[in-house]
Amino acid sequence: MSVRVRFAPSPTGYLHVGGLRTALYNYLFAKHHGGSFILRIEDTDRSRFVDDAEEDILESLRWAGLSFDEGPGRDGAHAPYRQSERRDLYSEAAARLVSQGHAYYAFDTPEELEMMKSRLAAEGNPSPRYDAVTRRTMRNSLALSAAEVDALLSKDVPRVIRLKVPAAGLVTFSDSVRGEVTIDAAEIDDQVLIKSDGLPTYHLANVVDDHEMEVTHVIRGEEWLPSTPKHILLYRFLGWAPPEMAHLPLILSPTGGKLSKRTSGSQGIPVLVRDYVAAGYEPEALVNYLAFLGWNPGTEREVYTLDELVAEFSIARVRQSGVQFDPDKLRWFNEQHLRGLDQSELVRRVKVHTDRAGLGVSRDFLERVLMLMKDRISFAADIATGARYFIEDPESYDESGITKRWKEDSASLLTRYADLLESANEFHADSAEAMLRQLAEMSDVGAGRIIHPVRIALSGVTFGPGLFDLMELLGRETCVRRIRAAVARIGR
Repeated sequence: MSVRVRFAPSPTGYLHVGGLRTALYNYLFAKHHGGSFILRIEDTDRSRFVDDAEEDILESLRWAGLSFDEGPGRDGAHAPYRQSERRDLYSEAAARLVSQGHAYYAFDTPEELEMMKSRLAAEGNPSPRYDAVTRRTMRNSLALSAAEVDALLSKDVPRVIRLKVPAAGLVTFSDSVRGEVTIDAAEIDDQVLIKSDGLPTYHLANVVDDHEMEVTHVIRGEEWLPSTPKHILLYRFLGWAPPEMAHLPLILSPTGGKLSKRTSGSQGIPVLVRDYVAAGYEPEALVNYLAFLGWNPGTEREVYTLDELVAEFSIARVRQSGVQFDPDKLRWFNEQHLRGLDQSELVRRVKVHTDRAGLGVSRDFLERVLMLMKDRISFAADIATGARYFIEDPESYDESGITKRWKEDSASLLTRYADLLESANEFHADSAEAMLRQLAEMSDVGAGRIIHPVRIALSGVTFGPGLFDLMELLGRETCVRRIRAAVARIGR
């Protein structure tokens, strides 16, 4: 059977980078084996439903280049791909489990459930469960007479359907990341399968859908590992062979703990994919970085395209332990992918941001700028946000730079330098440097005494590409104008 995997997010919020990594690993595994990557929207939790969350999921996957083979808008043989449109399948499976004695009706009210938890907690059980020990004391079809159950059903009393977990025994399954996992059935609660609103919980719905959609491998986050024994029981009771399981390690915040809005917010680390898009990260960089959060190819190489990741990916090289999110490393990946672009594509991506910022600049001029700045930018937006001096005269000057670099003779030296530039027969990087060094020698000062204030005059900052290359790019007229403007504004 060909490999079939699924990414099954819930539209209860926007896509988290951890969710994108799960989608990525599923995509890489499927494509490496020539299989199918399915997107399934698990939208049965209507109380937490977010209207535009599904569109955010779709847009985030498109941005990352993770094209799915089947899913909403790309129907295949197993449509529909939203769980809210598949309710009959879950009802049929639940009814079958009840009829075979593997599930039962429970009519307990929220108040009755709280009373049970309070009573057991008081008796020394810190985590009371609805399970084989407690179910006989509750209001359900196992504890009530058949006549009582029929009466409650006929009156349409609110009810759920719960999984009947064996009172004893072991539940064992093989995990491609963690090896053989065994759980004592006594540790498993009687999970709700169908809620009182008639919708399934994740546990029943994902098992039914994975079977119906012929999913061969379930690759998901570590947080679902404790629920897997329940799913294995469901497969067993329904007479279905379970797919191969693989539970991915947690992504941790830089200070430890699962990466979340709560743990990362104080550190200024975004957790939503849309935030990384807005911050200007390249999709190739985020994808490459996320691939390495829990996996490695077994070599020293780190920078990969998506196609190269497909070729190298193996579940066998996914680690078990959690891995910390490192924003500095992600920034490094962004720099590497930007610098690895061919010049035409790099210009295109940078121009998107200069156009958005209202900076009228041609592709040809941007190409010349990037010849100087390609190895200095971290984001495609850097020219538009931090190096506008290539395009516009500086409106202000770095105060600390002025304090450090603008001396009592700077105004007179820069005025003389502007005069030399203006009257010269030729203007290019070499001639601009020769004139500056000649002026420094004539004035009996070091060249830096002129170089540093000239840089401030031209760019407003104390750093950037080689000064004389910058001057040649800006042109004689712009350089003279900016130098004279700085003398007039800074003075001394």
